[in-house]
Amino acid sequence: MGLSWQQGPLSPGAIGRFLVAEPLPKRLLYAEPLRRRMRVRFGANWIADTEDVILLFEPGHYPMAYFKETDVTPGTLETSRHTTQHPDLGPTSWYTVRSGDKSAARGAWKHTGLPAYAQELEGRVAFAWPAMDGFFEEDERIMGHAADSYHRIDIRQSSRNLVVRYRDRIVAETKRPRALYESGFAPRWYVPRHDIDESVLTPVEHRTFCPYKGLCSYYDIGEARLAAWSYREAYAQVGRINDLVSFEPDSVSVQLDGVQLHLAPGQTVIPHGPDRDLDVPAGTANQA
Repeated sequence: MGLSWQQGPLSPGAIGRFLVAEPLPKRLLYAEPLRRRMRVRFGANWIADTEDVILLFEPGHYPMAYFKETDVTPGTLETSRHTTQHPDLGPTSWYTVRSGDKSAARGAWKHTGLPAYAQELEGRVAFAWPAMDGFFEEDERIMGHAADSYHRIDIRQSSRNLVVRYRDRIVAETKRPRALYESGFAPRWYVPRHDIDESVLTPVEHRTFCPYKGLCSYYDIGEARLAAWSYREAYAQVGRINDLVSFEPDSVSVQLDGVQLHLAPGQTVIPHGPDRDLDVPAGTANQA
């Protein structure tokens, strides 16, 4: 989703193309200033606090925040022997992050042999998102991964007829669905609960977390596993889908104005990094 993940323009599964005479490289990396204040919390201390962050967009990955070493609290980064080789950015050294009595092995890294075309990242370190206690923009915690400035969600009210069936049973029928358009995804259709036969929805323990929408709950329908989902307490920014239900068209029959919907190629949400499976307190912390 966004610029470099799912089906965004820099992702391996991009659905569009750049209109240029010569083919572009298969891997395009993009870096730009965040232009927001970002802070990192670890071991009950702020270990970084700056308005000078570079976001790196790498194909198949969510954006990663890079901080100047001089903006990191002295003594926080302890050099380790672990090194890796980045396919585009060269040798990479890893650090143990320490703050107070707390430490995180391989909690940060720095590219130490950057090619000339990637000098924006010179002297900068990135922190492993799941290893830190929290990343903040101003005073609000940013969950899952750095926010993609090219990720957008639009929700539109519709009067189209949407019918959901499981085998011969009508699960939902509505003429007031809401379409959710999200960067990198085909439209998803959400149905008010008044228009759903909720007796066929079996809640399951499975949860996922979206940094843009919140904590997601799932339902089985008969033998169809995880066939429906709902953001029971959606973030305010996407409040128009709060407690509505969406249905997976590869699990149950979903028809829109009589046309059978199918899961579009490349639309399966693949858990990537620490943005999935957070618990409720973590998933809802500091969200308005």
